Amino acid sequence: MTDLPLNGAAGAIPDFPRPARSILETDARTRARNRAEARFRAYGLAALLVGLFFLVLLLGSILWNGMGAFMQTRMTLEVELLESELDPEGTRDPAVLAETSTFGYGDLIEAALVRTVAATGVQTGLEAGDLDDLLSSGTAARIRDAVIADPSLVGQTVTFDVLPSSRVDGYIKGRVTRESLANDKNLSPEHLDIVDALVAQGTLDRGFNLSFITGADASEKRPEEAGIGVAMIGSFYMMLVVLGLSLPIGVAASIYLEEFAPKNRFTDLIEVNIANLAAVPSIVYGILGLAVFIQFAGLPQSAPLVGGLVLTLLTLPTIIIATRASLRAVPPSIRDAALGVGASKMQAVFHHVLPLAVPGIMTGTIIGMAHALGETAPLLLIGMVGFVASNYPGGVLDGFTSPNSAMPAQIYEWAKRADPAFYERAWGGIIVLLVFLLVMNLMAVLVRRRFERRW
Repeated sequence: MTDLPLNGAAGAIPDFPRPARSILETDARTRARNRAEARFRAYGLAALLVGLFFLVLLLGSILWNGMGAFMQTRMTLEVELLESELDPEGTRDPAVLAETSTFGYGDLIEAALVRTVAATGVQTGLEAGDLDDLLSSGTAARIRDAVIADPSLVGQTVTFDVLPSSRVDGYIKGRVTRESLANDKNLSPEHLDIVDALVAQGTLDRGFNLSFITGADASEKRPEEAGIGVAMIGSFYMMLVVLGLSLPIGVAASIYLEEFAPKNRFTDLIEVNIANLAAVPSIVYGILGLAVFIQFAGLPQSAPLVGGLVLTLLTLPTIIIATRASLRAVPPSIRDAALGVGASKMQAVFHHVLPLAVPGIMTGTIIGMAHALGETAPLLLIGMVGFVASNYPGGVLDGFTSPNSAMPAQIYEWAKRADPAFYERAWGGIIVLLVFLLVMNLMAVLVRRRFERRW
């Protein structure tokens, strides 16, 4: 081994210039880059916080304005069902009792209301006929239905839980104040004195409003009776139609286009049109459904069947795009391995590729249905508006073909009505709709985790 020569000698290793600073010391450029990165993280965090703030603000507004729809004021009223007024012959026949209209119950309800107000000891100077403004205009119909359903009530003094008017309900909830009722022709300050006395007496009380979830829409004179239950049934039948048509058609079209269709100009044209259809405004599908399904095919107007067909057209492009993306995400090695061991093209697709793409397919389908569930414009064009159905459908077939509404259309109808009680119910309907959407998105997450496979 030869020693290296000393510095300065022939062939010696020259001295390299030492750096002017340590590599552990940051220079100006590095500090500027670090500041830029810190600013970017701060901007991202600020954007996230702003988004969360508006999300909380939105949810808070919905809950604040809509929770009142799930509470309803009720009045305890003892009505003397006089036999001389309702069943003079004493037959107790429901057909005979049905001959008495709601006007025949007016005097009985008015007398019961006078006795109830008199028990509070409040002196208002109001006449007996003025007290009717405290009650819902549908009170007589409710009591009449109860008597027809149980004729033995005739001749007795029966305690009913009746609904007060929407103004009284709003006053109890704090939505309506004495100042706001100053120019209201429905109630006077004397009425509100009676309401305060009835609350103190325990005759008026608030409770959970189950009829909002199970009931049907009501006329503008009876906003306190309006419910979203029938519209929920309409949306349910529409989603059955959408699921039964869009899933098999969308998956079959996606498999053909992705796995079997030749790559030529015709298939390229189809793919471009599918992408364009996904961006078409939903109201265009409503016009198409009105022209094709109702005017040309003669299907019943306002039926969930027609609404489901229209929403199927709206959902198909989304499902096809999501399904093709899921099929494309399966590695080509899966197909090559299946074909290499002797499987046919169809066996490779249906036995190996499709099962691996199921999570993405189901997720795209559920998200597409959730999108269709919130659509309003196409349903309005085919007549699925509020107050088209007052009862639940009589059977499965009737549920598809009988006139009905849907939750988003019902919410739209309530929002444009004048009475504040309808506005409150519109917010409550939004809460119900959001719960449905949340459940559907939760199902999408669970399905993805349940069927997800690793490769």
